[in-house]
Amino acid sequence: MAAIDLNIPTKWRKSSRSTGTGQDQCVEVADSGANTLIRDTKSRELGHVAITQAAWNNFTCYIKQKT
Repeated sequence: MAAIDLNIPTKWRKSSRSTGTGQDQCVEVADSGANTLIRDTKSRELGHVAITQAAWNNFTCYIKQKT
């Protein structure tokens, strides 16, 4: 996996389902080149995990099929 340039401004977004109660129980995602970054909303200071966009797309497709 290629190195991620942490100097590039990152636009984080939350799920549209993370409204109302339980907002602290979600993750945020951001696009970063060929990767998708994932972090815990309530523990942003702990950093993030980077996975390929293909892996993220596979994951979200799987979740959509199960809901």
